[in-house]
Amino acid sequence: MELQEIRRIVELMNEHGLTHFDLSKKDFHLKLKKGPDMEELGALYASMPSSPQQSFSAPQLQAAAPVAVAATPAPDGADITSPMVGTYYRKPAPDAPNFVEVGTAVSEGQTLCIIEAMKVMNEIKAERSGTICALVATDGNPVQYGDVLFRIK
Repeated sequence: MELQEIRRIVELMNEHGLTHFDLSKKDFHLKLKKGPDMEELGALYASMPSSPQQSFSAPQLQAAAPVAVAATPAPDGADITSPMVGTYYRKPAPDAPNFVEVGTAVSEGQTLCIIEAMKVMNEIKAERSGTICALVATDGNPVQYGDVLFRIK
């Protein structure tokens, strides 16, 4: 196989968004990969310690793009999650004030937001008293069952 043919294959991979190409002929084998190797990433993830006190040395990846693993701190407070699929709204009407803001003290049963599902506006109420410490969902965007809407302390 000539270099021009290999270049054309790489161009076709780029055009069609392919990340893997494998060609075998009688006495010829060509294997092309682009991007990180997902099997190697899975092995790296599996080798990570389960507790932060353990230390480890990660194997070096031979990937085309660098892969960064960022540690995120545990969020403060308890999550208030969506009980349904729908569109999340922070206020009862476009010209009305938001139900709650960060720092708002809420009591059990107080309305926190609205989730619209099938043209029905469902009020989501606080399951416990506390103070809103984070607004996680974005106003006017869809949410799924179990998505975090707020955090409360």
